[in-house]
Amino acid sequence: MSTEISDALVVPSAQAHTGKGLGTGNPADEFVIEPPRKRTAKTPRRTRTNFEMLAWLFMRLSGVVLVVLILGHLIIMLMLDGGVSKIGFAFVAGRWASPFWQVWDLLMLWLAMLHGANGMRQVINDYAEKDSTRLWLKGLMGTATVFTVLLGTLVIFTFDPNI
Repeated sequence: MSTEISDALVVPSAQAHTGKGLGTGNPADEFVIEPPRKRTAKTPRRTRTNFEMLAWLFMRLSGVVLVVLILGHLIIMLMLDGGVSKIGFAFVAGRWASPFWQVWDLLMLWLAMLHGANGMRQVINDYAEKDSTRLWLKGLMGTATVFTVLLGTLVIFTFDPNI
């Protein structure tokens, strides 16, 4: 072991405290940690976005918006509009005649489905051991999410109260 410590980090080692060092008598040998390897080539700058960080951020933001939308929905539907007994086809038809309520329900649908799919994606990543299983489960989950979002959006915007 070299006695040069100019580029090395000097810290007390466990061996130095127990008296079981290298036995050379040189105190520098007891306290040297070799410097880390230097990179040989310059690493190219990363240009892609960090998907997992954006997914994490989406979960937090969509969760806050969903709490507001769902609590508002429950307060309005159950307390201010007369409760569950008033909800029927005519009630929904009158509600969806207003673009405000269409957008409100559309936001709840889209955010709830994307929030849930993102959480399910993470569960699949955590528990599916084989790559092929993970691929199939995410594919099925993505297909179900897209189908539900498209069908719900179609129902909200093409709802005909004159059936």
